[in-house]
Amino acid sequence: MTDGRRERRDEQRLPLRRVRKGYEQVADQLRELIVTGELPQGGRLPTETVLARDLGVSRTTVREALRLLAAQGLIRTSKGQTGGSYVTLPTVDHISESLSSNITLLVDARDLTLDELIEVRVLLEVPAARLAARRRHEGDVERLRETIPPDRPALDTQAEFVHNRDFHATLIECCDNRLLQIAAQPVFSALQTSLSRSGLPRVFHRSIHAHHARIVAAVEVGDEDAAGAEMEDHLTFLVPYYEKAWKATRLSVASGR
Repeated sequence: MTDGRRERRDEQRLPLRRVRKGYEQVADQLRELIVTGELPQGGRLPTETVLARDLGVSRTTVREALRLLAAQGLIRTSKGQTGGSYVTLPTVDHISESLSSNITLLVDARDLTLDELIEVRVLLEVPAARLAARRRHEGDVERLRETIPPDRPALDTQAEFVHNRDFHATLIECCDNRLLQIAAQPVFSALQTSLSRSGLPRVFHRSIHAHHARIVAAVEVGDEDAAGAEMEDHLTFLVPYYEKAWKATRLSVASGR
């Protein structure tokens, strides 16, 4: 092998490092200051001009870094006399809403299947029902009961779905696990949105109320096995309704309606 060919082969084997963009490095530095508390929550960041001078970069680089931090929920930017960029750490609701929007986009683009959504919901909410029975605190059972409307005058469909959403959100809260809240709520929302577009009979809502009441009863006495089993039965009951709603939505989109 000639020296030239050996050199070319050796050059091809040289490891290459990806050079991070300037605004990404600035965002990393600011993120570290926020996370460590050196830039406290609610505190106002220096102006773009000051940041650019202190960091030795252009204002454009600073502006892109601030946009990245804003997209991550670490700062908010306002205009006007008291405008500027302020530190605002992300909340459970903020992260959950962002995740929900992205899951909805995947659903609309048909990159997620109904089976995937249902499977994840079962994996999250059946154990969640067990955790709720184990970790319930004073007042949790009463809050759960308040989400189940009395079986009296028929509520409109929207009101029924609000009660349904509130029940599952409250049950997840009873688990005392914020990551579970972040993960479970977007999946539930994606499925409920599909279901809410369907015409559902009153008997459907009565069945849902009965399921919820049985789950609450199991949570109240701390019966983890019963709570998990009742939640699994509840989700199994919903599957054919989800399938019908999902199919109807797809047909509607295909026909351009």
